[in-house]
Amino acid sequence: MAISVELPALGESVVEGTVSRWLVKEGDRVAVDQPLVEVTTDKVDAEIPAPAAGVVEAILVAEGETVEVGTALARIAEGEGAKAAAPKPAQPAAARAESPPEQPAPAKAPAEPAATPLARRVAEQAEVPLGEVEGSGAGGRITKADVERHTARAATPPPERAAAPAPTGAPDRGRPAYLGYTLQPGDKVIPMTPLRRLVAEHMVLSKRVSPHVGTVAEIDMAGVVRVRDAHKRAFADANGYPLSFLPFVVHAAVRALRETPRLNASVVDDAIVEKKDIHMGIAVETEKGLVVPVVRHADRLSLAGLAQAVEDLASRARSKKLSPDELKGGTFTLSNPGRHGNLYGFAIINQPQVGILRMGEIVKRPVVREIDGEDAIVVRPIMHLALSYDHRAVDGAPANGFLHRIRELLEEAEFDL
Repeated sequence: MAISVELPALGESVVEGTVSRWLVKEGDRVAVDQPLVEVTTDKVDAEIPAPAAGVVEAILVAEGETVEVGTALARIAEGEGAKAAAPKPAQPAAARAESPPEQPAPAKAPAEPAATPLARRVAEQAEVPLGEVEGSGAGGRITKADVERHTARAATPPPERAAAPAPTGAPDRGRPAYLGYTLQPGDKVIPMTPLRRLVAEHMVLSKRVSPHVGTVAEIDMAGVVRVRDAHKRAFADANGYPLSFLPFVVHAAVRALRETPRLNASVVDDAIVEKKDIHMGIAVETEKGLVVPVVRHADRLSLAGLAQAVEDLASRARSKKLSPDELKGGTFTLSNPGRHGNLYGFAIINQPQVGILRMGEIVKRPVVREIDGEDAIVVRPIMHLALSYDHRAVDGAPANGFLHRIRELLEEAEFDL
């Protein structure tokens, strides 16, 4: 009996995945739950296990191909006695010679170009013929980003300019020459991985959809440093990992989100949906790229609980042990580049959220403080927090108020471990 191995749903809003690497080949014997294939989506990398023991009878989707959820990836002949399907013997040359000549087939309509299921849906909604779209995926396959680029170009009228003869040997490619690049000797070409392509598409989509605005706060972290120094040894002894500054910022951001629900929201059609629950996404850099695991109900956790949740998710993200459910449903995101985060930077909003907070380095700087009624120059550990927000949903006043509230909470440093 043959069992079909299908692409499962790998997370909220995930409708397709790319086969990045097969871990078996046709004819291999596999055990139950043995990983068969690695699949990449814009949410997570996942290994698809064998649903039963048997022999891989057929691999139906090639590496690099993107398919819709529910598509059959392979077939397994179930049972210990199963054997791999033998290839059909080739027809002898003599027999082929005796075969009657084939009649010419009737003319067929041109085949529809290869495209991902999501690209087809986007093209249908935009009423764009797929035959007019240039594909950039594997084997010229059309992706959602290709359809969106084509739609954007079609909606932009070309600038008026005087007609001029094209330079000799310079074919017109329909775009300015400065947008292209000619490879030079010594250049290293690094093809994008499936995950890198999906992240790139998501980032471009976010910048196209959301009008990003940024604001920065300078925060005196002296109070947080004192609290952390007072507890870090006992915390490390009790938990087995160090107490970082990240949970303090998460805790302050969660409290500020509860007070400013407009930042804990999404734009849905022509409405703004303020969400009841606060699920904090924490951007984590892994060897395969950026992932954003989610701390559920972050507003219900103490600072120690947040520290434990963040440590657990980050550790499992780097060891590829996250489940798809742990990467979905975030309502706001915090990005911490670590010790080499530089002064500050504006992150791209993680759709469909309306805000993302990025931490900068904590560096000792001279600042002016009032001491005993006199201004004095003192040295303080300073951090810059940068907020990127979606101006469709959030105006400057609430966005700046939200960031100012985070600053107040961190500088007051009234944290209870």
